[in-house]
Amino acid sequence: MGLGANGSSKSTTHEIKFTKLFINGEFVDSISGNTFETVNPSTEEVLATVAEGRKEDVDLAVKAAREAFDNGPWPRLSGEARRNIMLKFADLIDENADEIATLEVIDCGKPFAPVRYSEVTISSETFRYFAGAADKIRGATLKMSSNIQAYTLREPIGVVGHIIPWNGPAYMFATKVAPALAAGCTMVIKPAEQTPLTVLFYAHLSKLAGVPDGVINVVNGFGKTAGAAVSSHMDIDAVTFTGSTEVGHVVMQAAAMSNLKPVSLELGGKSPFIVFDDADIDKAAELAALGNLVNKGEMCVAASRVFVQEGIHDVFVKKLEERVKEWRMGDPFDLATNHGPQNNKQQYEKVLSYIEQGKKGGATLVTGGKPIGKKGYYIEPTIFTDVTDDMTIAKEEIFGPVIPVLKFKTIEEVIKRANATIYGLTAGVMTKNIDIANTVSRSIRAGAVLVNCYLVFDRDAPHGGYKMSGFGREKGLEALEHYLQVKMVASPIYDSPWL
Repeated sequence: MGLGANGSSKSTTHEIKFTKLFINGEFVDSISGNTFETVNPSTEEVLATVAEGRKEDVDLAVKAAREAFDNGPWPRLSGEARRNIMLKFADLIDENADEIATLEVIDCGKPFAPVRYSEVTISSETFRYFAGAADKIRGATLKMSSNIQAYTLREPIGVVGHIIPWNGPAYMFATKVAPALAAGCTMVIKPAEQTPLTVLFYAHLSKLAGVPDGVINVVNGFGKTAGAAVSSHMDIDAVTFTGSTEVGHVVMQAAAMSNLKPVSLELGGKSPFIVFDDADIDKAAELAALGNLVNKGEMCVAASRVFVQEGIHDVFVKKLEERVKEWRMGDPFDLATNHGPQNNKQQYEKVLSYIEQGKKGGATLVTGGKPIGKKGYYIEPTIFTDVTDDMTIAKEEIFGPVIPVLKFKTIEEVIKRANATIYGLTAGVMTKNIDIANTVSRSIRAGAVLVNCYLVFDRDAPHGGYKMSGFGREKGLEALEHYLQVKMVASPIYDSPWL
């Protein structure tokens, strides 16, 4: 498995237009004047120097968002008016798709083709989806006793803090921001320090779309400063966070210790992908490869525990190896490239460390396992067999292109083993037997169970986890719930005895 030219001329010559904070409709320097560098993971070259926001900058952003919510037009616009602005935002995403995809490639290491022709399109369609909901938010009429009439209002919760991960900032911006806008909220967004560029470009587009000043604010910075300020801020009414379970604990604790703001967490995963002996082996091998290698394995939903029934184990592994060896690594701007570099040096070293633990722990390395090239954070797609449940690579989220394969005998056994994890985000089931499919789907404790398919997450399908994979749902109309609260209004009717 070779590696083509790392990076491209585009990665070193592309103009970075927006590097400051975005507060109250303007790009501004941080109060401290501090900056930090963002790096191209394909070349390890510095892309740009970005303004570093801290608590005092978060305070300014929250003040702008608070003013926009309490006194500005956005929460008071008709749903139709919000819808039209969001549709304009979606159109601008499509019109600037090449720019957005390029920023995502050079800042994240993603291959250009899937970003340009999938993720950016999903982002614009997510805005259109929730734009369609903006004028359909309604309450209910209640039948009450004692001649009391009542109804409910569904009102925007207020100022929302969004903390966005580094593995998919363009896509996650749309996932979080679109339903919050539809509900009538204002917000402060903290992008990951590794990948701030696409979020800042989206802030620019929001201004062009007609989103009022103060509704969307972006504060670049680090988790322990800017992120902590968002989580603990007394004037932020709700927080959403996507990232590691470890940091999710910190975010939730900060929210509880401040103003008891509600939190939505989409955290880690160690998802089982279960292949029964009656499955289409070619399809199962293809999906197992995709489920672990798309986005270089940097997915919380990665199918990172591949359970294979013992009767087909050896044949499956051979086919999986064939699929993995077809996976092309190289220049992310080459449209034939499937696999770019890991997002950052820390993650690169972490994945290599897990590979070493797999070797030392007694697993069999089938293919891959090595870094590639002299520049860039490239790691060969890797398969381990003879993996047991107690091995580190079977228990911990690797967040990289490593596929542990585990053998099982019976349906009862694999259900028990699949559930023996702190996580519960996603599961895959490959079988032609409807009884097996139904039994496993009902038995696995996960937010999504995907039968004879994988990575089919859609804007209309709610996404979230069980257990330590978090709580709350993003996507689908369920996503609106985090940004709305219910108010009950009651009054006596004319001839009520309470008059």
